[in-house]
Amino acid sequence: MNAGRTRTARTVDLAPLIDHTLLAPAATSEQIAHLCDEADRYGFASVCIYPVHVPLAVERLHGKRPQVCTVIGFPSGATTAKVKLYEAQEAVENGATGLDVVINLGWLKMGETNRLHAEIAAIVELTGQPVKAILEMALLTRDEKRLAAEICLDAGVSFLKTSTGWQGGATVEDVQMLRQIGGERIGIKASGGIRTPEQAIALIEAGATRLGTSRGPEILQLQADTDTDAN
Repeated sequence: MNAGRTRTARTVDLAPLIDHTLLAPAATSEQIAHLCDEADRYGFASVCIYPVHVPLAVERLHGKRPQVCTVIGFPSGATTAKVKLYEAQEAVENGATGLDVVINLGWLKMGETNRLHAEIAAIVELTGQPVKAILEMALLTRDEKRLAAEICLDAGVSFLKTSTGWQGGATVEDVQMLRQIGGERIGIKASGGIRTPEQAIALIEAGATRLGTSRGPEILQLQADTDTDAN
């Protein structure tokens, strides 16, 4: 690591940018409670969990800083628009304050742009909560990435998110592209494969304003170790 990058890794406060994530299908209530406690301890932006765990997380984090974010249509995005909307509305009724919605990639590739726009716009309008559109960029061509981002921006999302993490991770190039498309009016969430402070810093420098990772505590510890070594 060069000296410039060491100084950067030491000076950026990563914790408030992290969505502390647990999306393992077999996650237990005990693990979700532990995730919430870690999010509170480290000062993470939110926990990101499946909808079934939202009530527990809301109760565990009541009166605390981290928000409760959940995923909709995860991980494929291939459920129907009505099912996604119901899932999103129920999550909000249960206390979720952020929705990471997987777009319908099949519609995008078939040119069904009106249906894709209508699906995302309905979730944005009828839930009243910030929506992060998950684009699953590893599966898209460059033109498809741009089209997906533009559709979701027009539909009113608050964030563009690179991926679920199931089909490939976040890249600096994809984050830069989303920032170029969205300008400064939109949040960018980089998600998938983020394991080190160096990766996190590179994505932030590229334009990310939120990081989705299950390794938040490890990243902060590595950052602290870097700080100690530098001193």
